[in-house]
Amino acid sequence: MAELHNSAPEDNPEIAHEESDVDVRAIIGYGAGLAVVCLIVGLFLWWLQGFFTAQTRREQTMLFPMAAGQRDQLPPTPRLQDDPQQDLRDLVAKQQGQLSRYSWVDKEAGIARIPIEDAMRIVVQRGLPAREPVK
Repeated sequence: MAELHNSAPEDNPEIAHEESDVDVRAIIGYGAGLAVVCLIVGLFLWWLQGFFTAQTRREQTMLFPMAAGQRDQLPPTPRLQDDPQQDLRDLVAKQQGQLSRYSWVDKEAGIARIPIEDAMRIVVQRGLPAREPVK
């Protein structure tokens, strides 16, 4: 069986560690130096951000000083579009209505508009018109 060794290092002089393996003072010095460098870089970046923010504010205030009082004023008439999104929705609804119902284009000439599904079905049934081959 294996025997348990509960002896202290003082009892066995052959077992020991080297005192020169780890330089604790160098590790602490390196950590402190790293902390100082991180602090300096952080302060520099904080200052740089403040500098750029102030520069941006100066440029924005100098762009259009006369327009400051006219922010909420509408342009003079005629205004082209008050609500472009609603105009687009109205146009799409109008076009969908034209594509899905019967109506006259020119009643005297006999030209009518038919739903697109019906037009496609008629084209499939009758085929497309073709020219006569040249002989």
